[in-house]
Amino acid sequence: MDYFHSVTVTSTVAIITFPLLFLFSFLWISRRNTNLKKTAPEAGGAWPIIGHLRLLGGPQPPHISLGNLADKYGGIFTIRLGVHRALVVSNWEIAKECLTINDKAFATRPKLASWEILGYNSAMIAFAPYGPYWRQVRKFATIELLSNHRLELLKPVRESEVKASLQQLYQMWNKKKSSNCGKVIVEMKRWFRDVTLNVILRIVVGKRIPNSYEGDETVKWKKSLDDLFELTGKFVVSDALPYLRWSDFGGDKKLMKKVAKELDQVVEEWLREHKEKRAENEANSEEDFMGVMLSILRDAEEHDADTINKAVSLALILAAEDTTSITMTWALSLLLNNRDALNKVKQELDIHVGKDRLLVTESDTKNLVYLQSVIKETLRLYPAAPLAVIHEAIEDCSVHGYDISTGTWLILNLQKIQRDSQIWEDPLKFQPERFMTTHKDIDVKGHDFELIPFSSGRRMCPGVSFALKILELTLANVLHWFEIETLTNEIVDMREGPGLTSPKATPLEVQISPRLPNFVYQSHNQLLLFV
Repeated sequence: MDYFHSVTVTSTVAIITFPLLFLFSFLWISRRNTNLKKTAPEAGGAWPIIGHLRLLGGPQPPHISLGNLADKYGGIFTIRLGVHRALVVSNWEIAKECLTINDKAFATRPKLASWEILGYNSAMIAFAPYGPYWRQVRKFATIELLSNHRLELLKPVRESEVKASLQQLYQMWNKKKSSNCGKVIVEMKRWFRDVTLNVILRIVVGKRIPNSYEGDETVKWKKSLDDLFELTGKFVVSDALPYLRWSDFGGDKKLMKKVAKELDQVVEEWLREHKEKRAENEANSEEDFMGVMLSILRDAEEHDADTINKAVSLALILAAEDTTSITMTWALSLLLNNRDALNKVKQELDIHVGKDRLLVTESDTKNLVYLQSVIKETLRLYPAAPLAVIHEAIEDCSVHGYDISTGTWLILNLQKIQRDSQIWEDPLKFQPERFMTTHKDIDVKGHDFELIPFSSGRRMCPGVSFALKILELTLANVLHWFEIETLTNEIVDMREGPGLTSPKATPLEVQISPRLPNFVYQSHNQLLLFV
């Protein structure tokens, strides 16, 4: 009995001692290097061993916690996340230096558990390390889906899906209006999601989903999508302390594996269907992105062709659906809390589209200057990903006069950058007019670092043009078709939820009623039933 007790004690001591020795060695080396180099200031409040890790898992979103530190330590400082040092940047000029002069130096991604488990071992574009594989799949995605030429060819898909979703919404109103005084309650966060998801699914895999009010399997799959985005933004203990990779405190990794399996089963079925169509030589088997990828992909050193196809296709679906629907939810929330701005959007629609036309087309949106300003202001205040996806330095470099070592992580606090009072007057105020006056020449395409909701540089989101087209088309049409107001005229709750992206924490329930004369609906939509 004493022998087994002795072995147990010895094993326990070894388990605790070796990691601590490793950690202390790492910290000693880091401190020694710090003495030799000029390093950015470190934020106070670090805990032993885990450093500032609690900031990424506390009760408020990490970008808010890091923004509070920026108020104290300035636009550039460092934090410790276990054995890793991270450079936190909250200033547009320093961000520009990181993503231009040092763009290549910060071009890779760290290895995080969530990105490996949920991202097909980091095969997804956003999480892939910098190198030949990342360059090749990004090139595929850009040429075959996100180039201006392809976007123009896919315009009918976007317009038809927006129209179909509006028809469904009108049908629901028409069915329920008699018992609700002509107004029907709709959860718009879910509706925006369905529109965006149907557009991107049609383009990537040639499918639509059933209405979200129907089907347990559809609801389950959408829940898995939600879980994936929340979990990819989750930092687990082993990310900070790699020698604890075997552990799963809190069960996060178990949940990640469950969600990854559920989503892979769906995507695997899509891939199987595409292979069957290709074998049968069906004429339309390669019109969507997955079909095209099936033809041109070959096994790579890092991943086989099927894994690449599934990872890239799912990544495009997830990125387009989540970030775009989140931005539309924030935009409508801001308009409902600022009725003067909402009225200006409707007036602009009446002038450039008119109440005698049902559908707003993409060719109309170029004239909707105020709506475009609303979208820019929404992206400024509520970027879909308030913290850019973490970069990692692949070589030593210098930022703002500070020496940055290889392996340092870079965290860009986009929301903090875009609310800088030195750049934006009344930075917390929703004021679309600023993009028609003082900031009319600033856009969101990565050239103006005061406003980079899609980031910038090599790792910038390649889908910015696609996102803007969906945002403008969908918001213009839903505000053209319907009068929208909050329940009992209350203020919309603007709290942010957790995740890699930052959704609205609460549902967006509104009351809708038709805005256009009935004859307009009747003359343009023979598929609808009217009273």
